[in-house]
Amino acid sequence: MKKRVLLAGILGLALVLAAAGCGEKEPSGGGGWYDKDIWMTSGPVVPQGEYSLPSSVNFGADVAVHDPSVFYDDVTQKYYAFGTHYAVASSTDLITWTQEARDGNSEFLFGNGGADAKLQTLKTTLGISGGLDAWAPDVMKIGNMYYMYLSATAAFGSNKSGIVRVRANNVLGPYREEETIVFSEGMGGQPNCIDPELFYDKEGKLWMVYGSFFAGVYIKELDEKGMPVEEGFGKLLWKGNSTGVEGPFIFYNQELDYYYLMTSDGSLSSNYNMRVARSKNPDGPYTDISGKNMAQSAGLGNKLTGNYKFAGDMGYAALGHNSVIKKDGKYLVVHHTRWEEGSGVSGGHRVEVRQLFFNEAGWPVLSPNRYAGEKKGAVTQEQASGSYDVVVHSTYSDPSFVSSVRYTFNTDGKIMSGETEAGTWSVSQNYYVTVTLGGIEYQGVIAPAWLNYGAAKGALCITATSSAGGALWANAAI
Repeated sequence: MKKRVLLAGILGLALVLAAAGCGEKEPSGGGGWYDKDIWMTSGPVVPQGEYSLPSSVNFGADVAVHDPSVFYDDVTQKYYAFGTHYAVASSTDLITWTQEARDGNSEFLFGNGGADAKLQTLKTTLGISGGLDAWAPDVMKIGNMYYMYLSATAAFGSNKSGIVRVRANNVLGPYREEETIVFSEGMGGQPNCIDPELFYDKEGKLWMVYGSFFAGVYIKELDEKGMPVEEGFGKLLWKGNSTGVEGPFIFYNQELDYYYLMTSDGSLSSNYNMRVARSKNPDGPYTDISGKNMAQSAGLGNKLTGNYKFAGDMGYAALGHNSVIKKDGKYLVVHHTRWEEGSGVSGGHRVEVRQLFFNEAGWPVLSPNRYAGEKKGAVTQEQASGSYDVVVHSTYSDPSFVSSVRYTFNTDGKIMSGETEAGTWSVSQNYYVTVTLGGIEYQGVIAPAWLNYGAAKGALCITATSSAGGALWANAAI
C-alpha cells in the first residue's frame, strides 16, 4: 500500500475519511486508498455480480528486479519496482513492465559517479574500500521530496550492516545526501540492518520494518520527517532462525482492521518461500493461523507459496521478497521469481505480480497465477465444478518442486481421483471455498485468473490455507 503521501496528522486523516464517505477516493493514513464502497465494512468483502474470465493478456518482455519494492509515483503516474543491485522497472498497469535500469547501473539513480560517489558515509561506516553493492531499497515520498531507504553489509553473510536514506526531487533521482537510519556493529545478537520497508499505520504514524538472518525482523517508529523517533534497533517482530527470515513487508487491510507482516524464508537457490502473520497493532505481536507469536517462535508463519509445478508448465521457485500495493480495491503482491533449471533452481529472476485474496477468516491466500487485470465476482458451485490441477504446498521450507495432481470437483461436493473419492469441497456466498483433501481442510476463495501456459486462457482458480498454515492451489484444467 505505497502511494506514500504523508498526511498532516490525525485531523487530516479524519477529513480523508469524511471525504471517502462522500463517495470520493482519498489517501488513507496507511498510504493506500480507501474505497468509497468498502472502507466502513468489517470483514472480507464478498464480490457482487457475475465473474468474467480474462480473454487475453500481454505480459510483454520479462524484467529483472531482485527484491522488488513497489512505489506509485503520482507525478509520472507509473508504478516502479526498485531492487537490489540498483535495478529498476516501471509499469502503468502492474501487468506489462519496462526495464529502466539493470543490475549494477547505479549511475541511473545516483548520477555521475554512481552510488560509490554518493554513499561515502555508508562505505566508510562498513569499512568498504571497493564498490558498494546496495540492497533492497524502498522509496517513500514525504511532501515533495523522494526518499530512498537502502542497505548494505560489510560483506555477504555479515551482520555488520547499515540502513541509510538518500533524497531526490524526482522518483528516478539523482539521489544524494545520505543520512544514517540504523546501524549494527555485527555483534552477536544484533539484527542485520538490511531490507527496509516503510509504511503508515491507520493513525498516520510512520514505521520502518527491517531485518534478516541473525536476530530476525525488527520495527522502528519514524517521525513525520522519516527519521527514527528513538535510538536503538526497535522491537523484535519475527525471530530469526537457521534457514533465515528476510524481506519483511507490512501492510494494513482497512476492511479487516489487521496489519499483515509478510516475510521470505529459506535459500534462494533451493527452498525460498513466502510467509505471513497478522496483528491488530502495527508493532505486533504478529501471530500465525495457529496462534503462535512470531517474535517467540522461529521459522513459522502461514506459508503462501513454495516451489511448484503445474501440469503443462515449467517449475517455479523462490517467489518472495515481496511488497504489496492496493489498486482498484485489489491487493497485489509484487515479487521476484526464479524457476526450475536442470535439477535445481535458476540463477536468473524476473518480476511477477499476483493478486492477494482473503478467506472468510481474514487470512491472506495468494493467487496461483500472475495478475492479468482479473476482477473477482460471484461463482456458484455448479459453475466452478470440473477438473482441476491441484498443488498442495508443504508447511516447511521445501526444496522440492511440488507437482500438481488432477482431480474432479463434482457438483455434489465430492472430489474424485478417477473413480475414487479423495475429498470434499463446497462454495459459500458464491466466493469462499472449503476443500478437504488428504484429511486436511483448507479455507480460501475461488476467483478468475489467466493461466499463462498450455492453451493460455482465462479459467477459474482456487487458493486456500489450512489450519496449520499450508497452502492449496488449484487451476481449472485446460
